Amino acid sequence: MGLASATTISSSSSSSLLSASLCPARRGFLPPCHHHFFFLSTFSKCNLNWKRSSGKKGGERVRCSAVGVGVGVEDEACELVNGVELSIGEGDDNIQAYLFKAVKNNNGAGVLLLSDIFGFQDSATRDFAYQVACHGYNVLVPDLFRGDPWEKGRPKPMFEQWLASQDPQRVANDIATSTKWMVDEFRAAGISKKLGIIGFCFGGGRVIDVLAADQGACFSTAVSFYGTRMDLAAASKIKVPVLFISGDDDLLCPIGVLSKFEKIIGNGSRVVIFKGRGHAFAHRPGSTEEDADAEQAFTLMRNWLHDGLLVNS
Repeated sequence: MGLASATTISSSSSSSLLSASLCPARRGFLPPCHHHFFFLSTFSKCNLNWKRSSGKKGGERVRCSAVGVGVGVEDEACELVNGVELSIGEGDDNIQAYLFKAVKNNNGAGVLLLSDIFGFQDSATRDFAYQVACHGYNVLVPDLFRGDPWEKGRPKPMFEQWLASQDPQRVANDIATSTKWMVDEFRAAGISKKLGIIGFCFGGGRVIDVLAADQGACFSTAVSFYGTRMDLAAASKIKVPVLFISGDDDLLCPIGVLSKFEKIIGNGSRVVIFKGRGHAFAHRPGSTEEDADAEQAFTLMRNWLHDGLLVNS
């Protein structure tokens, strides 16, 4: 499309583009449930049929709602998604991950979600993964940082040193391990659909690397939220459409770069820019206005996944 024709959305137009869904999701959509939780259990192996072969209940739990507390909501709202903590891969390739599996209206499609620098245990990332699963998907969130995500309390001058310690090849291998696990589990469950991939910030940049290496073998669609450190040289190797979502006030993800990616990748790729929004607004909204845009960004992503994984699969 190019920058001139890229879709630009202002906060004032957000509410008009929101559409109905099978299950309310994204902060304002998801029905809150009062003092009810679903548990993350630890298993050495898990499949998409959810047969619990071994393992013990873990002590950690996450809330079934991204919103928090509500009154008069039935337990059924908490039964939309099950979650397990997994250990996948063997030897040096062994990593931890969360799998969020839709219990009701499971559409059989899988989505690999790559986190931002705060890692796979971050509450904003887990809430987002839960909400995606709420719409019927099986969402795997791997630990890209091997237990060493960036912590908000660390001095900012240490960031580049920390990032340099995250070997790009090791990260790529861990993503490949996660992808193989999902493909194997889907094959075992008799599902032949390809996968979708989503990434935020650091993970949004890695989406580009993954798709360039994949060449359309495993992934059929992708969404990159304000990706950082993206390699433009990789764009020509990508064989599937990518939805890019960012804000026009995001210095970490320049609009001009996204326009170039959109043009080179082609295949129906699209750039959507939200006016006045900075970095991470879609999964870490910090105001009522950002909540509205985050809801719209979620809807755009949801429709993109639906078209790419269910309609055109």
